Amino acid sequence: MFSAIAPLAVLLVAATAAPDAPRNMSPSLINVCLITKDVPRLVDFYSRVLRIQPKRTGNDYAELPTAVGTLAIFSAEAQENYIPHSAEPAANRAAILEFQVSSVDEEYTRLQGIVKVWVKPPTTQPWGTRSVYFRDPDGNLVNFFAHVASK
Repeated sequence: MFSAIAPLAVLLVAATAAPDAPRNMSPSLINVCLITKDVPRLVDFYSRVLRIQPKRTGNDYAELPTAVGTLAIFSAEAQENYIPHSAEPAANRAAILEFQVSSVDEEYTRLQGIVKVWVKPPTTQPWGTRSVYFRDPDGNLVNFFAHVASK
């Protein structure tokens, strides 16, 4: 359930309606696939950050299912064989993977030994969320956010 572009090229995958769904149903974003040169490293990072056990299909692909969609991780070499010249790993500077959490500050503390690159410390945004931004090992920007109670 995420988005498409590249450091680990973030491939945007949208699903079309199921055969029994109404014909006029809008597409539903269900999956974001990150393309990487190092599947084990990225799977390990996200399984620790998201606290989700990955579902693996061989050495080239893994999925981390969340409550609203799946973060998939796919090998750059396999992607090149499947759709040549379609993705560039570790080159994303336009997409943000955003995950809602219960407590941004607790996650910030928990992730200290996992995350190596912090982009912005926990900050309350003017639009009513509290966020912390960091990069995954391939440079993808990640936002952990929570809605802040109105005063």
